[in-house]
Amino acid sequence: MYAVVETGGRQYKVTKGQVIDVEKLDAEPGQTIELEKVLLVSRDDEVSVGKPTVPGAKVLAKVLGEEKGKKIIVFKYKPKTRYRRKTGHRQICTRLAIEDIIPGRA
Repeated sequence: MYAVVETGGRQYKVTKGQVIDVEKLDAEPGQTIELEKVLLVSRDDEVSVGKPTVPGAKVLAKVLGEEKGKKIIVFKYKPKTRYRRKTGHRQICTRLAIEDIIPGRA
């Protein structure tokens, strides 16, 4: 069983027991949250696709904490003027452990 959820403007394919990093959420470590924007739920041979979301479907996830994501290099350059600026950025992400997928109705 898996589901496709949307959070932070991105979509994630999740299964029970999976750990994912999402955009920073306003939640404390150890707290259980519900992801209600479920776009698709797949069980055995049955697939429920939402229009735009599957009614009644939820994904329960436990917040494990916050961490920094991968570093992104930002490089500015102007030719013929000796102008170069190199900086980096690491976005803060929230780590979630998927506990359960509630399929809802089709």
